[in-house]
Amino acid sequence: MAVSVDLGARSYTVHFRSLSAVPALMEEAGLQGNRCLLVSDEHVAAHYRTPLERGLTDAGWAVHTVVLPPGEATKSAPHLHDLYDEALEWGIDRDTPLLALGGGVVGDLAGFAAATLLRGLPLVQLPTSLLAQVDASVGGKTAINHAVGKNLIGAFYQPQFVCADPRTLDTLPMDEYTSGMAEVVKHALIGDPDLFADLENHLVPILSYRDREAVASTIEKAVRVKAEIVGADEREEGRRAVLNFGHTFAHALEQVAGYGTFSHGEAVALGMRAGLYLSHRRWPDALPRERIDHVLQAIPVDGDPSSAPFPALYEAMAADKKNRGDSIRFVLLRRLGEAYVTGDVSEAEARQAWAFACSS
Repeated sequence: MAVSVDLGARSYTVHFRSLSAVPALMEEAGLQGNRCLLVSDEHVAAHYRTPLERGLTDAGWAVHTVVLPPGEATKSAPHLHDLYDEALEWGIDRDTPLLALGGGVVGDLAGFAAATLLRGLPLVQLPTSLLAQVDASVGGKTAINHAVGKNLIGAFYQPQFVCADPRTLDTLPMDEYTSGMAEVVKHALIGDPDLFADLENHLVPILSYRDREAVASTIEKAVRVKAEIVGADEREEGRRAVLNFGHTFAHALEQVAGYGTFSHGEAVALGMRAGLYLSHRRWPDALPRERIDHVLQAIPVDGDPSSAPFPALYEAMAADKKNRGDSIRFVLLRRLGEAYVTGDVSEAEARQAWAFACSS
């Protein structure tokens, strides 16, 4: 299975293949040189570093591996500069591919390093979490966090290819898997009613990772939604903004609660419930709120989101990088499978939406 991301000269393919295929995929992509930089985190490296290094070495690559601490706190300037130091001291050139092996944190930080080292190294995304496979590794967004907000320092930088090995989900903790399902649901809500119906009809087998065939099909369909949107709007100048459904609230919650208190998927699930409330107020006859909310509430959230005070959340939302002028931008649903961006949401209405998101 494979999905193409059509960006003209920068087009690339998302492969759903074993990590053992990476050396051959690098050759197919025309990557040159005899050195490559592998970036991972401690948890992922424990499972996949050694076989991947062995495969690359057997294919003639000299590999230098940088292993980072796990967790959202790693997406920071100090860890980025540590990676810069290791890469430059080892000795890289502009043909040195950087391979990002891990979840969204590794993909974002390593991707930004690739975008900025020597003004650009070839990037290969090797996502090992569900969230990264369906969302973070596709589309070229790379970033680190800042105290003012999430992902405020970054760049659009497309990979040479993505290799999403479905078997890496076997070692993914269940809470991270269910968290990643939030992005799958998001893609269904904004762009694929048939995918939403699949999720609705097979919710328990998919959420519990019991039906591997259904999960594989779901992942591919979710990636197709994102690939189509990215191909139409690479730099988020228009339609791509709908991929932020739920994220205005989510990023604010992550910042206010402290990065890592809620996973990104948990925060997005809550943000989508808030977005669903706002959407249904505007389009009550077009939007099946109960059906959508049933699926959203099936994504478990560990913790009490109401402990994050709304005034602090609203202040964080006001600093969101997606805003235009003084208007806070929200992505809403007009109907299932159709999303749009608006700045016409009052503070009082946002407060009511957050109260709904925190309710059971």
